[in-house]
Amino acid sequence: MSGAVSSDFGGAFKGRHVLVTGHTGFKGGWISHWLMQLGARVSGIALAPEPGPNLCDATGLTGDMDSRLIDIRDRDALLAQARDIDADLVIHMAAQPFVRRSYVEPAATIATNVSGTAHVLDLARAMPSLKAAIVVTSDKCYENNEWGWGYRENDPMGGSDPYSASKGATELIAQAYGRSFFNAPDGPQLATVRAGNVFGGGDWGEDRLIPDIVRATVAGEPVQIRNPSSIRPWQHVLEPLSGYLALAARLLSDGAPFAGPWNFGPDVSGTVNVRELAGLMQDSWGRDGPRFEFGQADPNMHEAGVLRLDSTKAQTQLGWRPQLDLPAAVQMTTNWYRAHHAQENMKNFTLTQIAQYGALMSGAPQNSTSLAAQ
Repeated sequence: MSGAVSSDFGGAFKGRHVLVTGHTGFKGGWISHWLMQLGARVSGIALAPEPGPNLCDATGLTGDMDSRLIDIRDRDALLAQARDIDADLVIHMAAQPFVRRSYVEPAATIATNVSGTAHVLDLARAMPSLKAAIVVTSDKCYENNEWGWGYRENDPMGGSDPYSASKGATELIAQAYGRSFFNAPDGPQLATVRAGNVFGGGDWGEDRLIPDIVRATVAGEPVQIRNPSSIRPWQHVLEPLSGYLALAARLLSDGAPFAGPWNFGPDVSGTVNVRELAGLMQDSWGRDGPRFEFGQADPNMHEAGVLRLDSTKAQTQLGWRPQLDLPAAVQMTTNWYRAHHAQENMKNFTLTQIAQYGALMSGAPQNSTSLAAQ
């Protein structure tokens, strides 16, 4: 069994050139900040940030990196405008990430998530310095049988909605590229990663529970909750990102044994229904916190009732572990939004939360509760 993951990932990223696609998005923004804090030189390819408040603008991210606005659906434009990027590591996060939007724009969702992934991997495999590529998909890539135990990496892909199907298809495309173009034992390696329902400061995504709560609370309106009994594997954004970085470090140092698919989900205690998570958000906000109105699901829109991940592989082979209990993760998130609302310096606040999370990884004398309170 592998030992615990160190907070600097063994210095694996210091001086490395890393390409992050989707850096203007929520998870892409957090991992870009983290990589730069670890000493990496980061390039980014993405669309412009979503209109309205967003992590990228709130933290001034693009001023610290080589940021390029390119649509990954356009293969010719991508290869022409990014051919000079020669990275050691590619982390592909650019995607259409919204289930409900996929019902409105199914073909566009598939073009971004499936064809876009192939285009990014074409770019990556032409890089002379490339050592590893990681494709980020979703826990929704699995064929969901609504069973109570967690899905493992070798369970079948599937999807009852366009978004989930696109993520299952992305996994198959990545697997095909891995077998066809990343198959030399001493050459660049390809892995895919799947996380749970990720939340954290700086997410204003549409039809996501915590962003919906924040928007309504700031506006003084009640929050409409459509599926209170749906069970999801909830986790703070830094939890899976620490897993992605732990995996990337091992791909860079050890190569082929760490290729293939990986789950990075929360402990069982983080797998609760929507009503429970909403209650935690209410508790963490305190005075003038959110008010809820619980409704019914849209009968024309399929959403999984139960979804869990089994992360045994990551825990045993990488030594990766979640660091935050769910109340602390929610409190960290609330703290970020309240700081943003108070017009604090959000780049500093974000980097401080990353450093505090790293201290937890190192076993520093603090716990997740004290981290959330800072």
